[in-house]
Amino acid sequence: MPKNLGRNLAGSTNPPEHSPETLRQLQRRTLLIVVIAQIFAGAGLAAGITIGALLAQDMLGTDRFAGVPSALLTLGSAAAALIIGRLSQRFGRRAGLAAGFLTGGLGAAGVVVSAVASNIPLLFVSLFIYGAGSASNLQARYAGTDLAKPGERAKAISIILTSTTFGAVAGPNLVDAMGRVAARIGVPALAGPFLLAGSAFIVAGLVLLIFLRPDPFLITIAMAKTPQTNQQAGIEKDQPQAINYRKTVVGATVMILTHVVMVAIMTMTPVHMQHHGHGLTEVGLVIGIHVAAMYLPSLITGALVDKWGRTVMAYASGVTLLAAGLLAAWAPAGSLALLILALALLGLGWNFGLISGTAIIVDSTPAAVRAKTQGTIDVLVALTGASGGAMSGMVVANSNYATLALAGGLLSLLLIPVVIWSRRRSVERKDTLPLGPRQSLDREA
Repeated sequence: MPKNLGRNLAGSTNPPEHSPETLRQLQRRTLLIVVIAQIFAGAGLAAGITIGALLAQDMLGTDRFAGVPSALLTLGSAAAALIIGRLSQRFGRRAGLAAGFLTGGLGAAGVVVSAVASNIPLLFVSLFIYGAGSASNLQARYAGTDLAKPGERAKAISIILTSTTFGAVAGPNLVDAMGRVAARIGVPALAGPFLLAGSAFIVAGLVLLIFLRPDPFLITIAMAKTPQTNQQAGIEKDQPQAINYRKTVVGATVMILTHVVMVAIMTMTPVHMQHHGHGLTEVGLVIGIHVAAMYLPSLITGALVDKWGRTVMAYASGVTLLAAGLLAAWAPAGSLALLILALALLGLGWNFGLISGTAIIVDSTPAAVRAKTQGTIDVLVALTGASGGAMSGMVVANSNYATLALAGGLLSLLLIPVVIWSRRRSVERKDTLPLGPRQSLDREA
């Protein structure tokens, strides 16, 4: 039944009457397909996070440019986010996300070839292309909200992010194993994880390309054109007819600040650890726990965002990132336990910011421009992340890791005045949108 409904809704300007139960079934099916894809995609994402800086350090012979791989990856993610957003707006989530994952798999293969050939220009180009997989990995969270009711959007986002945990945590802890596999076939050990990444991204792309039918976003667009359908379904009735720019700016700012702080500190942590005697196993453990903290708490975070509101969780993001920065700055370099705790808090703060910011964006955009707007905002998120990754290596080279971590923690506090400004403007102008039954002005950004 959902399959026929999806085909009719996506291909007709006069969709048939349907029940909320039918849409719930279609939403559950969409979540299942995206979850399966994200499990594979998480493993692909983890390689660049864990090994990118170390591979560049090994090939370049210096720490000064160790942040460049992260910058290139996020720049590639930015370019891909724009394209994926446009593709999704026109052809649906299936086309946009699958194209991104398949392109990311191609980039991972290029990284392996560059390592074998000791070709630094090819390494940089391949890392840029590899960023498309990262863009799809993040934009997949929006697919979960397309058919979700307003009061359940953060929960849908959290389900998608949680599914990423399985592959993302396994990936860093397979560093040594993939290194041994790579060595047996004549590939440098540090390029081994990219063998896994390429395969994982390609599988994720194929899962979406083959099974994400009917496309949830095309259905949402068709429903948005039919007021009686919207009212019956209860999905788009609380959405604006035009984009709410104030809320969109706030949502984007929350995601940008949390992402730049996370990327900057995370990028240099493996290099910092190696300088103080930690091996690849310890690096993989720390980054694995960091990535788990980025995604695993998502179900709880989503429930809190829907229940307590976007504003409260944006505040929590700033405070948690500050704690992570302070701990990373002051922890003894030889203390693996404190580094684990600092990177776990860093991932948790990012999780709070991403889910609350994403929910604000979805709340403030109509279906007619939603995917395109989401792609554009993810471009800004990726570009600032690229800047943070590139600058992190220079900061550490000219000072130390503690200075970088402290600066990142203090920067995260900017979230609080931004959200306070938003709430005051909201009260003064009285320009907030209709709120859901469990939401209030105090709970919205």
